[in-house]
Parts: sequence; structure tokens; C-alpha cells
Amino acid sequence: MPTPRSAALPVLLLACLLRPAAEAAAQQNPQRIGDFQSWTAATHAEGGQKVCYAFTRATRSEGVPNRAPNNVMLVVTHRPKGRDQVALQAGYAYPRNADGGNPVQVQVGGTNVGFYTAGNSAFARDNRAALAALRNGREAVARGPLPNGGRGQASDAFSLAGFSAALDAISRECPASAAAPAASRR
Repeated sequence: MPTPRSAALPVLLLACLLRPAAEAAAQQNPQRIGDFQSWTAATHAEGGQKVCYAFTRATRSEGVPNRAPNNVMLVVTHRPKGRDQVALQAGYAYPRNADGGNPVQVQVGGTNVGFYTAGNSAFARDNRAALAALRNGREAVARGPLPNGGRGQASDAFSLAGFSAALDAISRECPASAAAPAASRR
């Protein structure tokens, strides 16, 4: 008959074997840094490296039927090899070759920032200009082409309340290094 001590050994061994797998899985999942009014700051692992990002969801979306605003996000990302990357997640795929120049425009106050598209995302052509506008604004309004080249425009509004605090939080969590230049232009 096994003693209580010998019966606990397989359980302890199993726990020791599963712990590294559980820790690795936890590192892959997003970890919240904090909430800052309309913005959330978080981290996740990408290719074994820490990535920090701040995001907000659209407060209103128009022009695309059956698209919920919570599927539409404005995101700033710090990666090990690039910082201050500003992107939009549209909640649908942008049409290919959507007017070659700046198919998506984000207006913050009196400042317009051009974005280029790739799949269901749009990326700031000038990240520094985008960040400066976002830091100084109250609301950002993105306008871009409809899916499948439809007529009209999609329009998404984002609150900028808490943006600066969220950006500061991800900058503290993922500080700049010599290997991580700011992504000023594409």
C-alpha cells in the first residue's frame, strides 16, 4: 500500500512538468498594463519578444452595415524593432488598390494624417505626425473606402481621452533601446 508521501509524488511531478507550459501560455496571452479612460494598455509575446500596445475601440462607426464598433480599433504598438507604430483595424478588408495615395484619412482637430491599407488594417504614413495629433486631440475620425469598392465612405470615431497616459504606460513597460528606432515614416 502506497504511503501518502509516495502517492503525492506523481502529482507533484506532474505539476512540475506542467508549470513551464502554463507559464509559456500565460506569456503568449495579452497581459493588461492598465485602463486609461477610453484607452487600454497591454503587452503580449510575439516571436518570444515582448510587444506593448495601447488601443481604443470606435465610439461610433458608419457606412458599413452589420459592423459593430467594438470590431474597429485604433492601436499604437511598440515592438523590439519598431516603436510608435499607429494602425487602424477596420473590421473588414479594405479593397485592393484603394486609391493609391492615402486611401484612409484620420482627422484629429484640424490635422489630417494619411494612412495606407493592407488587408483589414491601415497604417500611418508618418507615425510622428499621427502621434503628435493624437496627443493633442480629443477625438480622431477615420474615413476610408468601403469593402468591395462600394460607393461612399466608412467613418469611425475614436475618443482620445486617456491616450497620452496609455502611450506613456506602454513606453515605460517597453522602454526604447538602441535597437528599436521610432517608426517615423514607412
